[in-house]
Amino acid sequence: MDLTCAEVCVSGLVRPNNEDCAALWQPESPDRKRDLGSVALLADGVGGQNRGEIASQLAVQSALGVFQAAEPATAPRKLLRQMFDAASRAVYDDALRHPEHGRMATTLTVSIFRNNEVTIGYVGDTRAYLIHSGRIRQLTTDHNYLGFQAKHGLIHERHAMTSPLRSKLTRSLGGDPICRFDSLSQVVFDGDFLVHCTDGLYGFVTDAEICEAVTHLAPAEACRSLLALAEKRQGEDNISLQVIRIDQVDKVISYRGATLHQEAEAPKRSDELKEGHLLDQRFLITDCLSRSGMAMIYKATDLMRSEPVAIKVPHLRFESDVATFTRFEQEEQIGKTLDHPCILKIIPVEEQKSRPYIVMEYLDGQTLDEVLRQVRPLPEPDAAKIASRICAALDYLHRKNVVHRDLKPQNIMMCNDGSLRIMDFGIAKSTQARRMTFVGFTPAMGTPDYMAPEQVTGKRGDERTDIYSLGAILYEMATGAVPFEGENPYVVMNSRLTGDPVAPRKINPKLTPVLEEIILHAMERSPAGRYPSAAAMQAELDDYEKVPLTNRWERLQPPQLWKTRFRLLPMIAGFVVLQIVLFLFLWWFFRHKGAS
Repeated sequence: MDLTCAEVCVSGLVRPNNEDCAALWQPESPDRKRDLGSVALLADGVGGQNRGEIASQLAVQSALGVFQAAEPATAPRKLLRQMFDAASRAVYDDALRHPEHGRMATTLTVSIFRNNEVTIGYVGDTRAYLIHSGRIRQLTTDHNYLGFQAKHGLIHERHAMTSPLRSKLTRSLGGDPICRFDSLSQVVFDGDFLVHCTDGLYGFVTDAEICEAVTHLAPAEACRSLLALAEKRQGEDNISLQVIRIDQVDKVISYRGATLHQEAEAPKRSDELKEGHLLDQRFLITDCLSRSGMAMIYKATDLMRSEPVAIKVPHLRFESDVATFTRFEQEEQIGKTLDHPCILKIIPVEEQKSRPYIVMEYLDGQTLDEVLRQVRPLPEPDAAKIASRICAALDYLHRKNVVHRDLKPQNIMMCNDGSLRIMDFGIAKSTQARRMTFVGFTPAMGTPDYMAPEQVTGKRGDERTDIYSLGAILYEMATGAVPFEGENPYVVMNSRLTGDPVAPRKINPKLTPVLEEIILHAMERSPAGRYPSAAAMQAELDDYEKVPLTNRWERLQPPQLWKTRFRLLPMIAGFVVLQIVLFLFLWWFFRHKGAS
């Protein structure tokens, strides 16, 4: 692929130093350029976490070094994984070597140009745009709270640029040794443009203005023109921009077809399917999305439907476990009966399967848990709207006689298209299915921070169990803290049996009494005291005027930990007394026998 590239990267009119870092690189050898491709990288250091300029430089230099040393046959997505891993380790390790400076973080966007495609990996809010036929389209999704609000309709567009959360990232590189990034591939054509830019540019220049400059000027001139426009509008941040014009793409005939029409290779009977394997002649494995203690989740292409899907495959050791396999089977059966825009869709597979697996719609986005790691508490209107949407999904579930039983932020996906999904029905219960018996408590049977009291005592629970869990989620969204804390999971679980959480407004005084009332109503210890249905809870979330204020916060009782720690004392005391009595009896018996 032949490219013409240009970039600007300046500190701007206000900032004394430049925390951005950019790089464009193409191999000198035509053969290596054809086989490996070219790369563009742009990072924006997070100034609030110290040494942002160091973080961005380390990320770009480390990622670029991996690309330059890569084998030509390395697939672009695999290469992106190696680049982001190297960049994240470099930033994370440097922070460990200099603990006096604290943590470092940066955004990073990488585009690999090869054959007739550009493959993009990104984390943070540094954007990539595609300009095709005079129209501009943002390819990346901003990993900041403003983008999250906009996608989910939590903020009006006119308020977006003045939001105090505008620069609050929900994902960045450097805080952990392993970076979670998003990626995508885009077929490109002669005359297309790819644009990378940081918020120092797109925060002060519209998309239409970017498109106008790039399509009418040479790349270098377009960079200078857009820089001048951002500075004219008194941009306060560093300003960085890369413009890549695609002059000619390689004429690839079977580049994509060869992969899809390769001879099917039966996956080895191991826990992991490999990239490129064709599962049951239908699902082409393209990536491993996650690993858990129970299963692997892969991204694949459904060749029958020509769309991406996610495939959940249990580990081999669980396929022969009756209880686990039954739960896995039940998860698929329940999922097939559900059809709601806020519930993960299960895709039926009518053909005989070579191994157990579940095929699901593929979702781009982040879990609510990941959002809360970066932004807590959420603004009250946002928390209420998200909870209302979850209520709508729960109401549908409950009318279908299904109880989720493991509702938590990790099982709620906030999708990039602005929708929401409830996921993971691994321990869901259908009230019309046969009863399943499990011995003991395992983490899979619920999550301590969100379990209802009846779950702690081993009861199966009903629709009101889900309402309690949603109340706990809403508590965390609104206050930034989980309802109960303790030194171990068992203290957390038992606390909700003997007491109530701290009143939400004591943690976050900005909350309205109405939302506090809703939260505490949902989290009543007795199921009978909670909302009778998810629809009833949604009605109050949607209309605060309907909420009767009963001052529930005044009736809260703190957990009585001594009840949980010492509730076995009577049994222990009885056992000790019994041992003493037995000893005295034997002493008397043998003494009496010896005397006679």
